[in-house]
Amino acid sequence: MHLNHDFKKYLNKSLLTSLLCYAIIFCMIVPVYAAVTPKAIIKYETTADENAAGTSGSAPDSNASGSLIPSARSALIMEAKTGTVIFEKNADERLRPASVTKIMTLLLIFEGLEKKQYTLDDIVTVSEHAASMGGSQVYLEPGETQTVNDMIKCISIASANDASVAMAEFVAGSEPAFVEQMNAKARELGMQNTTFVNCCGLEAEGHLTTARDIALMSRELITRHPQIHDYCTVWQDSITHETRRGSSEFGLTNTNKFLKQYTYANGLKTGYTSLAKYCISATAAKDSLELITVLMAEPDIKSRVKDLQSCMDYGFSRCKLYEDKNEDPLPPLPVSHGKTDTLPITYDGGMEYLDTEGRDLSAVEKALSLPESIEAPVHEGDIVGEAVYTLNGTVLGSVSIRAAQTIEQADYKYYFLKAARLLFG
Repeated sequence: MHLNHDFKKYLNKSLLTSLLCYAIIFCMIVPVYAAVTPKAIIKYETTADENAAGTSGSAPDSNASGSLIPSARSALIMEAKTGTVIFEKNADERLRPASVTKIMTLLLIFEGLEKKQYTLDDIVTVSEHAASMGGSQVYLEPGETQTVNDMIKCISIASANDASVAMAEFVAGSEPAFVEQMNAKARELGMQNTTFVNCCGLEAEGHLTTARDIALMSRELITRHPQIHDYCTVWQDSITHETRRGSSEFGLTNTNKFLKQYTYANGLKTGYTSLAKYCISATAAKDSLELITVLMAEPDIKSRVKDLQSCMDYGFSRCKLYEDKNEDPLPPLPVSHGKTDTLPITYDGGMEYLDTEGRDLSAVEKALSLPESIEAPVHEGDIVGEAVYTLNGTVLGSVSIRAAQTIEQADYKYYFLKAARLLFG
C-alpha cells in the first residue's frame, strides 16, 4: 500500500513517526513462522503423442529365454540408458577378459580429457617398457612420439597393447600407478568381482573380471563419453611412425568384425588369448535403444558372431525405451515468510523406462506432487516435490523436483525496511 500524494502533503512528522511505530509493533506481534500449508497434488496427464517414462523395466528370468542359449561360458545383455539386465548366463563368474580390459583403459583416458588434464593434441613419448609389449600391437618404438588422439585410435581400432601401456604411463606416470586407478574406478562403478593387473589384457595371474562388471564399465564409457564411437566404429585408418629410420605409415584395421556383420553395431571391444578364448563387449544402437552384449570364453570366432547376433536380436525384439526429457516448464511455488514471494523449481533430470513385456506405454500418466506453498528458508537444490509416473495404477518411477535458487527467511529487519518503504513510498 502506498500513501497518496495529497495525503503525504498534509502529513506531519509526528504522524509519520506514530505510524512507523505502529508498523514496527505489528511486525513484532505477528509471528514469523506459520503452519505449513497442506500438500496439494497437481496432476499433469501425458498425451499419446508425448514420451513419458519411468526408471527401469523388469528383466525376464534367464530360464525363460526361449531359444537364446549362448555358447559362451558367460554372457549378459544390458540396456545402456537404464542399465537394465535383459539376459544373463553365469554373469558373475570370474574369467580372463583379454583385451576387453582396454575398455577401462579407454574410460580413464577419456576422463582425463574431460578433466582437461591433457588434450587430444598432446604428445606421448613411448618408453622401453611400452614398446616391449607383445601380442596385438602397432610396433611403437622407444622414444617415438604420437598424439593422444592417435594413441586412442591405436587402442580402439587395432587393440594395441603398446599404445595402451604408453597411454597408461602418460596418464599416471607408470603402468602400476595406472592399474591402481583402474581398480579404484572399478570399485567406484560397483564392479565387485574385478581385479586388474595390467592395462592391456595380456595374461597375468589374478587378472580377472565378469560379464556383469564388463557391462558396467562399458555402459560408463559409452554413456559418459559417447565420442568413443567415433573411434571404435572406424574400420580402417593409419598412423605415421617417425623414428630414427625415417617416416613410415602403418595401417590400422578394426579387430571388431561384428561392425561389418550386424547392421546396428557401433562398438566396442574384442579380446582373445589362448586361455581367455574369444571375448567381446559389443554395442549396437537401433532407434532410441542401445544394447551392450558381453560374451566371455566363446570357443571360436563363428560362435561369438552367431551369439552376438542372437543376443542383439533378442534384446531389440523384447525392449522398448520410452523417454521423458522433462523439458516442460514448471510453475513457481509461492513462498511463505521469505525475502522473495515465489520459488523457481526444476526437474532433477529426465526419465527413462525400459519395457520388456510388450505393454502399451501410451497410457503412462505423469503427476506432479508439489506443495501449495513452501516455507522459507529454502536452499538451491532442496527437494520440494516429485514427478511420479504410473501405468494402470502401478508406479513406474519418479523424478525429484528441486529448488532452483536459495530464498532466505524474512527477519525483523526485513519487515522493518519493508514497512518503511510502504510508509514513505
